[in-house]
Amino acid sequence: MRSIRTLSAVDSHTEGMPTRVITGGVAPIPGDTMAARRRHFIDHLDDLRRFLVDEPRGHPAMSGAILQPPTRPDADWGVLYVEVSGVLPMCGHGTIGVATVLVETGMVPVTEPETLVRLDTPAGLVHARVEVRDGVAERVTLRNVDAFAVELDATVPVPGLGEVRYDMAYGGNFYAVVDLESVGLPFDRARKHDILDAGLRIMAAVNEHNRPQHPVDEHIGGCKHVQFLAPGSDAKLSRNAMAIHPGWFDRSPCGTGTSARMAQLHARGELPLHTEFVNESFIGTRFTGQLLGTTEVGGLPAVVPEFSGRAWITGTANYLLDPRDPFPTGFVL
Repeated sequence: MRSIRTLSAVDSHTEGMPTRVITGGVAPIPGDTMAARRRHFIDHLDDLRRFLVDEPRGHPAMSGAILQPPTRPDADWGVLYVEVSGVLPMCGHGTIGVATVLVETGMVPVTEPETLVRLDTPAGLVHARVEVRDGVAERVTLRNVDAFAVELDATVPVPGLGEVRYDMAYGGNFYAVVDLESVGLPFDRARKHDILDAGLRIMAAVNEHNRPQHPVDEHIGGCKHVQFLAPGSDAKLSRNAMAIHPGWFDRSPCGTGTSARMAQLHARGELPLHTEFVNESFIGTRFTGQLLGTTEVGGLPAVVPEFSGRAWITGTANYLLDPRDPFPTGFVL
């Protein structure tokens, strides 16, 4: 057995969505902030992302997180989030997975009944409160980065769908929030290919005609997520099919999407502060959230979101690269 690259990982899933947490084998990435490290990674190290998430080591809905030394003194670890769509500013389900792995492997000091894990992410500092019993992480509550609505009742011409109405909101990534019935589709996994096709069409149209841009960070922009709402979704219980570029569904309820959804509902006057909100995924798993307060981001009204969910460790591995491997950076079929 020969290898010219060896990466140590602890695999987990958060409410059904995988997170491959890389615990060793990646040197500190250049950059004085995690946002700068993300930009360096995108420009110079994307083969590492593809090695981890694409086939044959990954799959078309793979997601992961690379642990790094923090760039700020008030954080325990730095994190870069990788998935098949690229390198994300923030990933909610991934952060729940990371916090669970850090606690259950002893990579942070553990206290019961609660351990606080402070994570330095490209989108900002994220606090994870981990409920711990007998050394097991039972649930993680994240105080996410500030979330905000960008537009309400926007419309965009979409080939094959006509004018589509959507709200645009940010919760660590940008989300077009669309009523699924408005594009003539049922909330039915048997129609997943049609739903995904509609989502990709909407993303492309939004990015062509009205691309969202973060008001403070010029490196965060574009829409890679469409949050299709099931009929009957409201400010108490919302069900979603989360279509994601380049062509897959989030298996979890989506953490940054939950934050964006709460910001959108608050902007519509439907979700008050300190009110429980449940977000359910396409496979029926749930995150529970609330809004802790109001703030502003780049002059836009914003909210402070919190949500919680569960993760489970599914395995450990060393991922190797044989020098004879014809797919050193993986492949996409």
